[in-house]
Amino acid sequence: MNSTRQQKISRLIQQDLGDILLREMREVTGGSLVTVTGVRVTSDLSLARVSVSIMPVGGVSKESVMQQLVEKTGDLRRRLGIREAHQLRIIPELRLYLDDSLDRMENIERLLKQ
Repeated sequence: MNSTRQQKISRLIQQDLGDILLREMREVTGGSLVTVTGVRVTSDLSLARVSVSIMPVGGVSKESVMQQLVEKTGDLRRRLGIREAHQLRIIPELRLYLDDSLDRMENIERLLKQ
């Protein structure tokens, strides 16, 4: 069960990471549309599990974009720290996970149409 503080921090991180990925990290995403679909913060606020949905553009695969994002996790955390310096004392460690719920939904729709 998440506390009110955890929920507020999760929403704050989700908004800021989405903005960072959209505006500041375009070279990493390769022009693909990257959306932060959810953030879950641990009770001690030291770890944030970030779900990311990727819609690839061109010949880029989801896995390659995700791998580049994982490699740039330190840079993401630094940029997040700059934005949230006055709101959080410690910036949580980020763990990125690929959210494949859209792919599953499309697969279900395709199966229902058959």
